[in-house]
Amino acid sequence: MNGFFDIPSDLQHSWASLIGVHLREALLPVVAGLLLALPLALLCNRYRWLYPPVLGVTTVLYAVPSLAFFVVLIDWTGQTELTVMIPLALYSLVVLVPAIADGVRSVPDETLSAATAMGFGPVRRYLQVQLPIAAPAIIAGLRVATASSISLVSVGALIGNQGALGNLMAAAQKYDRPELAANAVLTTAVLAVLCDAALVLLRRVLTPWMPRSGQERTAAPREELLTKGAAR
Repeated sequence: MNGFFDIPSDLQHSWASLIGVHLREALLPVVAGLLLALPLALLCNRYRWLYPPVLGVTTVLYAVPSLAFFVVLIDWTGQTELTVMIPLALYSLVVLVPAIADGVRSVPDETLSAATAMGFGPVRRYLQVQLPIAAPAIIAGLRVATASSISLVSVGALIGNQGALGNLMAAAQKYDRPELAANAVLTTAVLAVLCDAALVLLRRVLTPWMPRSGQERTAAPREELLTKGAAR
């Protein structure tokens, strides 16, 4: 463990500071991707013909190597965190758009009919009825997108030390200190596990009607969920 937390001074960050930077560069793109995916999924469900091309575009974006994105963006955003975060936000769409769209489509037709009868417009029905019921699918997509984003941040080390914990891997090679690479890998893995656990907890808070593992719970009636949505 000698030197495990001894971060080289040229990185200009402590170990705790690198963790904060890593979380910022990983989680902000996921939030941005979610905010972009929500209206896209609404449009895809309202106009079904849009879904295949939108999914195709997000898949093509995901197939573009992150280094290629960096090369394209660096002329506009420079060697900054933004250059790392923009591709990560776009990558998250390939998971979040289908997760939200499929989750919303799983809402029973009778629930939508009841919402319409109660005077819910398309946007209100989407926000207060469809999204809450689709929460398990959305959280599942967020779990995948978050884990992927946390791992991909390290690539930013190739553009001016913008890789947060990934910078330790470059430093490990530069200073012949393999313990720094071990630090980066282990810390990144722990962050991914903790963020995933937080999302599982969030799912349990948002979906109290869902059965817990090893327990038998009766799902709350759709009409009760609808009534709660109408009362907000």
